[in-house]
Formats: sequence, structure tokens, C-alpha cells
Amino acid sequence: MSKSSLKSVPAHVAIIMDGNGRWANARGLPRTMGHRKGVEAVREAVRTAGEVGIRYLTLFAFSSENWTRPEDEISDLMGLLKAFIRRDLADLHRQNVRIRVIGDKTNLRGDILPLLLEAEETTRSNTGITLVIAFNYGARDELARAMRSLAVDVREGRLLPEQITPERISSRLDTAGIPDPDLVLRTSGEERLSNFLLWQSAYSELLFVPELWPDFNRDSFLAALERYASRERRFGGLSKQPATLAVGS
Repeated sequence: MSKSSLKSVPAHVAIIMDGNGRWANARGLPRTMGHRKGVEAVREAVRTAGEVGIRYLTLFAFSSENWTRPEDEISDLMGLLKAFIRRDLADLHRQNVRIRVIGDKTNLRGDILPLLLEAEETTRSNTGITLVIAFNYGARDELARAMRSLAVDVREGRLLPEQITPERISSRLDTAGIPDPDLVLRTSGEERLSNFLLWQSAYSELLFVPELWPDFNRDSFLAALERYASRERRFGGLSKQPATLAVGS
């Protein structure tokens, strides 16, 4: 399926990649195997997004709350992230993919931060799809950091309180310069945002699909995009569809 075969292609899709652990548990495997299989799903999602014309793909890779997980699982997740960047960065660069990383970059462990910065710098001039990696990310933390930044400007006289507008708040978020997601998708059947892009998803279409993330393949993605294309986005306005009267109403 190509971009032309879809009625409407979202410019920005954000995905909460959920279900790696359950995928592994269902097969009697260690949770780490689910995460490893999930990396394959990431590669396929990036390819599919590029094929259909999505301009921004944001993936919730590691939340600021995930540090409470068992140390061995965290260590494996960090290892997978490093392996993904080292192994896939050259391929993504050749595919003209630009990488951006959102989340709190302070106090990151070891060589994680240099690798993330290298990925951003290497691909900075690329003009294809932008792959946004949400790492050590939490929406409430992001908003708190933005508010603190604005408060400093007010305190130091660079900004008046009445000049704090939604647009100015957006400009201080990690996603500054990135359009809000048209579609926020979560796998595994769970139906919540889990502290992900709370400000940016104010008017996003939300879609919850039953597939566990390691099972989310090209066909799953295309099916989700078909469901998105069938929806009417009103952004608080009235429907453009003619009203119908239900029988018996």
C-alpha cells in the first residue's frame, strides 16, 4: 500500500510501543527476548512510515518512570538502545532519516547521552522522515521543565506573565518545531496515554490496537492508518458530514 492508496496520511504518528514483556511471557521466554523482538518491529515501523509518506514518527522508547524496573531489565534495554544506534544509524542516515531525541537528557548513564547526541548530529541535515525517539521522557516532567524556563524569563524581566501563551509554551517543550501528532497509537490493548505527549496530543486521534508490539508489523500499521483515514478530524468545530436521524429517535 502506498501513500496514494490512503485517503488521508497523517503527517505525524506517535506510538506507545507496549507489550514486549507480555509477548515474551506468553511464550515462556525472558522479558528481554520481548524487547529484542520489539526492536525488529521498530525497524519495520520506520520503513512503513517512510513508504506511505508519514513525515514524523515518534516512538516512546523509555519513559522517565521505567527506571523503577529491575536493574537487569534496564541494563538490557540500554544495551538494545546502544546496539540499535550503532547498528542502524548508518542505514537510517543512508535512508535520509533524521533522528531527534526528546526527554530529559541530564544525568543519563554512561555512554548513552553521547550516542544519542551523535545520532542527532549525524542526521541533522537529512530531509526525509524524522524519527523522534522519546527516551527518559515523561510529559509531566517535560511540562515542568518548560514552566520553569518560562518562570525564569518572567523573573528576569524578559517576559510578562500575560505573554505566556499556548504557542510560547509549545516553543519550550522538547518537541519544539515538530507538529503535534495527528495520530497517537498504542499497542497491546491498553487504553491510556501513560504520561506521553499530554500537551501535544490535545487534538490527536487516539487508536488502541490489540497487537503486542513485537507482533505489530507492516500490515498492522497499514490497518491502523486505514482506520485513521476513516475518521473526521474537527479540532473542536462542527462535523462536515450531513446529519442523519436515527430510526426511532
